[in-house]
Amino acid sequence: MTLQIGLVGDYSPEVTAHVAIPKALALAANDAGAEVEVTWLPTESLAHNAEQLLSFNGLWCVPASPYASMDGALSAIRFAREQHRPFLGTCGGFQHTLIEYARNVLGYEQADHAESNPTATMQLIAPLSCSLVGANGTIKLKEGSHISRIYGKEEIVEQYHCNYGVDVRYQSLLESGGMKITGVDTEDEPRVVELIEHPFFIATLFQPERSALSGIVHPLISAYLQAALSSTSAQPNNRDREELHSPPLPHHRAYGSRTRRFGWLSLHLC
Repeated sequence: MTLQIGLVGDYSPEVTAHVAIPKALALAANDAGAEVEVTWLPTESLAHNAEQLLSFNGLWCVPASPYASMDGALSAIRFAREQHRPFLGTCGGFQHTLIEYARNVLGYEQADHAESNPTATMQLIAPLSCSLVGANGTIKLKEGSHISRIYGKEEIVEQYHCNYGVDVRYQSLLESGGMKITGVDTEDEPRVVELIEHPFFIATLFQPERSALSGIVHPLISAYLQAALSSTSAQPNNRDREELHSPPLPHHRAYGSRTRRFGWLSLHLC
């Protein structure tokens, strides 16, 4: 069968990560002997239509925020969390994963992003003290975590392209539920989070997709695809799924008027 992967974000050919992600998925799919179809999901299409996400085996919330619709991005993240769909969030996806969790699980409705809402009373995501645009950095992974098992080690070096991260004043708050910080930088600031009770729900401030620009199959992206493959046989029928948090619209647009192919991967541009 062909895996269906939804990329949550507002596609731009000018964003390096948006170019790299389909290549990264193609490399991982080819390495696994799998076939993957990728669809870009503009955030404005997701705010009130979570039903359209039911057809995807995995979701990836991609870099390049602010998104056209923060509500749309948060709706997709919530869907993946509640419906136990394999989920990966990178850079902006990491930042919004934390906002979604703080708002909808921890009850901090005022949690926000300083870039999107500079007057917010709770800027969970705030400017980094030192920009990580174009930087490489060392990340220490928590022993026994999902991500440390994926890498097979507890210290890694990864590529960043961001200016925002977790306000350290809220760091301990984030771990008061089922989400855990499982990767930190050399200053012990959060760089990886994961949900313990979820089959695959990992978000990173770094951008693993950039490895594809050097033709490298990334272990995290390979593990994500393997989780999507495993989940296809375990997903319940529609009548057995948990009730979605937002009602579907009567109709929604068919995905993708254009398709690009990269080896084993088909890419739909909505």
